[in-house]
Amino acid sequence: MDFNLSEEQLMIQQAARDFAQNELLPEVIERDREQKFPTEQVKKMGEMGLLGMMVDPKYGGAGMDSVSYVLAMEEIAKIDASAAVVMSVNNSLVCAGLEKFASEEQKVKYLTPLASGKVIGAFALSEPEAGSDATSQKTTAEDKGDYYLLNGIKNWITNGGTASYYIVIAQTDPEKKHKGINAFIVERGWEGFEVGVKEDKLGIRGSDTHSLIFNNVKVPKENRIGEDGFGFNFAMAVLNGGRIGIASQALGIASGAYELALKYAKTRKAFKTEIINHQAIAFKLADMATQITAARMLCFKAAFEKDSGKDISESGAMAKLYASQVAMDTTIEAVQIHGGYGYVKEYHVERMMRDAKITQIYEGTSEIQKIVISRSIAK
Repeated sequence: MDFNLSEEQLMIQQAARDFAQNELLPEVIERDREQKFPTEQVKKMGEMGLLGMMVDPKYGGAGMDSVSYVLAMEEIAKIDASAAVVMSVNNSLVCAGLEKFASEEQKVKYLTPLASGKVIGAFALSEPEAGSDATSQKTTAEDKGDYYLLNGIKNWITNGGTASYYIVIAQTDPEKKHKGINAFIVERGWEGFEVGVKEDKLGIRGSDTHSLIFNNVKVPKENRIGEDGFGFNFAMAVLNGGRIGIASQALGIASGAYELALKYAKTRKAFKTEIINHQAIAFKLADMATQITAARMLCFKAAFEKDSGKDISESGAMAKLYASQVAMDTTIEAVQIHGGYGYVKEYHVERMMRDAKITQIYEGTSEIQKIVISRSIAK
């Protein structure tokens, strides 16, 4: 097995690192405090090809591999997890799903502007009463012949207030249960479609999370993705790939907090020496470095298997489960290493600790990942 990155991958990693340091870092604390969406920064990410990294260039994408995506995601998330989740949703949940399952007409009309970064998208699956249990969709899409009538509420939608296009999962035939669910492309501004109040979150406060309200929204038949009843399978397939994005985000949060903790430990003195010379601190850093490396390898493995066309339900779930736990453990220890300074915003690690928690929840909780993994290994 070759653990060396290609020259192109190293260039992508460095470009993402430079962008994060120069464009994301300067106002990241202010954006977190004010819940300000990184509008200009996301626009530049689109221009760099970071919002459609793995999409075929004929649809406006950058045509890169999934390992490059992991590398770029880690560098962005090291500095700003909010910008990273915007990138993850657009790449993993929206663009990837459209490229694999949408019709040619849908790809030309919707995928091209999304992959090129001219607009961003959102993925609407969760509801007030349907989170981990995605089969319990209450949002309905009534077949009216040449269009569907969409009614219901979606919750916790990342990019909810800034997206131009939304992939919405809804129930068409309740008697068929999950086989009666469909996926639709909905445009912002359609009559009856309303974006709800922005959520006031613990972490990733720079990203915009909203509820979506659909009141007799007419969705043209040609905006259904795939065959009738394909929506649930579509959502599950998309989420499998999406877990690589969130695992990479968690990896970035962890590695960013570790780098700050290491730098602090090398300069902060206690008992007449730098605190890294105290075994209690040195061992914390050793554990952090080891766990982050292991998480990175799991992310690379899932990305490699994805590019190889393999089933990544198990490897993606493992990467997300482990990397999200590492993100929590590492950020908590980074705050501890900083002592009182870790508890104030100026030193960044308190924000990273808050940002880390969501990686254990969205796009499948840690408990759901364990269900996926256990079912896979039981086969």
